[in-house]
Amino acid sequence: MPRRSRLVLLALAGVGAGGVLAVVLANVVVVQRADQHVTGDLEALAPAQVAIVPGSLVRGDGTLGDVVAERVDAAVGLYDAGVVDALLVSGDNGTPDYNEPDAMRDAALAAGVPGEDVFTDYAGFSTWATMRRATEIFGVDSAVVVTQDAYAARSVDLARAAGIEAQALEAGTAAGGPREVLARVRGLGQATWRPEVTGGETIPITGDGRRSWADEPA
Repeated sequence: MPRRSRLVLLALAGVGAGGVLAVVLANVVVVQRADQHVTGDLEALAPAQVAIVPGSLVRGDGTLGDVVAERVDAAVGLYDAGVVDALLVSGDNGTPDYNEPDAMRDAALAAGVPGEDVFTDYAGFSTWATMRRATEIFGVDSAVVVTQDAYAARSVDLARAAGIEAQALEAGTAAGGPREVLARVRGLGQATWRPEVTGGETIPITGDGRRSWADEPA
């Protein structure tokens, strides 16, 4: 093999190794920063203003997918136990035919949470958007983020980067895998540079959650 070709291959190998190292380091930073704020034990949580429930797949008939159903159930458990005073359900409502927040809201109402204590965020298009909007739109100071174990570190790290005194409750298990490994890299960047997100009318989390609803429950 010509010397020039060997040098090119070595350079490419170096770039690849550097990229892998950067991904590993980013994951270590996120997990270590979040570690003391994550628990699977409801009784280990300090009281907080609100449970923040990030969205996930909602089926075509409007019922919750298994992942988000698990989150809503755990958030209702926090409310019933008196750990939080309200729920903030935040997800994707980017098209007229797909609405995560209302589906989560309706499930919480059906479980017995009063309407005034359920807030909806229709622009939670990413975990970072959910957390930054929680502070800027809803004035959240303290929260328990409710998500599966694989996503808990990134979620609580982003919440704290947004200025929230946040803990995370692991609401079940998830594989995570390569997608979450890369999501932590992106999350570290967002936590560092804190990009702007979609704004809107201020709706204090200490008020009536029904002010945040786009329409009446089904």
